[in-house]
Amino acid sequence: MINELQNCYGHVLEEDLLNEIAEIGISKTIPEHVKMIEIGDYVKSMPLLISGVIKVLREDKNGNELLLYYLEKGNTCSMTMACCIDRQKSNIRAITESEVKLILVPVNKMDEWMSKYESWRNFVIESYHNRIIELLYTLDNIAFKQMDERLIQYLKDQSRVNHIDIIHKTHKEIAYDLHTSRVVISRLLKKLEKLNKIELGRNYIKTLKL
Repeated sequence: MINELQNCYGHVLEEDLLNEIAEIGISKTIPEHVKMIEIGDYVKSMPLLISGVIKVLREDKNGNELLLYYLEKGNTCSMTMACCIDRQKSNIRAITESEVKLILVPVNKMDEWMSKYESWRNFVIESYHNRIIELLYTLDNIAFKQMDERLIQYLKDQSRVNHIDIIHKTHKEIAYDLHTSRVVISRLLKKLEKLNKIELGRNYIKTLKL
């Protein structure tokens, strides 16, 4: 575990802290498409992501989901941190986008490390900062961009976080993430295909010139 921690977090967390995480943390591998955190759950541990991708979503009163941001290797979820510190119920849903490996840290260590390790304080602050920027980016997409622009950005983000130009998503899944209808997504994907920006296959999309 210590080698994985040093590889992912050694550039931001000091050695004593990494050793403590390795001693008390629980290593876990979770398959893709698994709900890790549900809205309304109490968060009992905080995840440090070693590999894979997690998507974080919000839900409106009608049950419609909105994709907020992705978590990747070396990340943690600042919203989960806030729930841990305040002992509050989760206001987000976290689902594995791919198989992920992570280390779970007990909630009771959060406050202790804030005063004990400067590197942990900086890591928490930086995580909040990065997530706020991503939330503003999501808000800008919704408020100022047309659906075709949002779709292109979604496909780019999928390629980036998964490090591959083949996206294994159905039109319905994409529509769900972007809070629109499958018909709209299918029409826009066909348009992008005619422009030679993507290649459409059976339950996959290959990005070409996005």
